[in-house]
Amino acid sequence: MYLEELFGVKGKVAVVTGGSRGIGQVVAQGLAMAGAEVVILSRSPADDTLRKMSESGGKGYFIKTDVTSQESVTEAFRQIMERSGSVDIVFNNAGICLHKDTLEASVEEFRQVVDVNLTGEYIVARAAGMIMIEKGIKGSIINMASMSGSIVNIPQWQCSYNASKAAVIHMTRSLAVEWPEHHIRVNSLSPGYIATPMSVDTPKELKEAWMPLIPMHRMGKTEELVPADLYLASSASGYTSGSDVVVDGAYTCV
Repeated sequence: MYLEELFGVKGKVAVVTGGSRGIGQVVAQGLAMAGAEVVILSRSPADDTLRKMSESGGKGYFIKTDVTSQESVTEAFRQIMERSGSVDIVFNNAGICLHKDTLEASVEEFRQVVDVNLTGEYIVARAAGMIMIEKGIKGSIINMASMSGSIVNIPQWQCSYNASKAAVIHMTRSLAVEWPEHHIRVNSLSPGYIATPMSVDTPKELKEAWMPLIPMHRMGKTEELVPADLYLASSASGYTSGSDVVVDGAYTCV
């Protein structure tokens, strides 16, 4: 009972961006199983996520949303407030990655990655923060960063992704210092190499290069991110804000 009260999110409304697959899908399931009503915001339909949530006893719904559009995000949160009446937790997860040498990648491609990974998270965090402040909600915003915000991945080149995730970490710290008087906590989650559909489809030679560099010599499971997310979403982390929680098999230690 003690742990349920500490780490539970029963009765809370949790918003998950990019929740139609991968990490977003698994975290959405975890939040739903812990008692939250989960709202999936993504450009792609989230039927599979909603089905899995329902099968595990959770509840939620989907709103088609483009996180890079302020109008789309504003409308999504309007619908959430109309339907659910609150926004307590945000898992700001939508993101993309481009594996390209800087001299091969165009400026437009760089902007696209930054627009989704950084500006999109800013738009969502800002929209949620405005509602939390207006309604007096003691909320938790969890921005998806990456170990790539602290180190440079090899042998693949992904300057745009690394730069965007480093910026997400510092944006998180900035918001955490801006909003404590409103009882809003803002933290980031930095996974290492996680076995998602995106990474599983990565060329074999890249994965073979990664494994010796990971002290645990394996990729993480998406399920291994759920406990960290529940900690940041729940009252268990009541004195944690501005932190970057790294879940990477010790990759950034060496």
